[in-house]
Amino acid sequence: MTTKAENTTQYIIRTVAPIFNKKGYAATSLNDITKAAGLTKGAIYGNFKNKDELALMAFEYNTTIVLSRIKQYMDKGKTPLQRLLNLVEFYKNYYEFTNNFGGCPIINTAVDSKNTHPALLQKAQETIAIIEGYISQQIEYGKQIGEIRKTIPGAKYGKRFFSLIQGAIFMSQTTGDKNYTTDCLNVIIDTINQRFK
Repeated sequence: MTTKAENTTQYIIRTVAPIFNKKGYAATSLNDITKAAGLTKGAIYGNFKNKDELALMAFEYNTTIVLSRIKQYMDKGKTPLQRLLNLVEFYKNYYEFTNNFGGCPIINTAVDSKNTHPALLQKAQETIAIIEGYISQQIEYGKQIGEIRKTIPGAKYGKRFFSLIQGAIFMSQTTGDKNYTTDCLNVIIDTINQRFK
């Protein structure tokens, strides 16, 4: 059973995570945080050491939502190829999915923190590595069971596919045009269907 303090901590994280995602670390003020949470400055700092700790936990909260949804989609597949195609399926609705909390937290945080917040940048890089790993692991497993051609390098395609996905999401977020994402996802589907089998 969670304590009142733990509930308060989770409430604060849940409430301010979209704010950090939309405004970025530097632009999110303590006033934004207290106003959204409906708590005093003392209550915020009674639960977190500082703004850095809260920002890191908010990013982790946002990316946990994304990663758990990716896993839900992938786990529906019975084979590596199905799991890869299910990952693509997840990203077909990613624009709308992340719109609720301010857009892609990986892109937003990575761009925001690149030259200003090394710890947040590292968290974004770790999340990128996790998703690239999901892709490369399925490719390698598919090669082992004979579903994917042996000549397909898992790590290379993990980076390639995720770069295409993130670049397309960035363009869709920036322009408000979902076609960037749709087109790049179709390229990935074509690559899987034409080169992997």
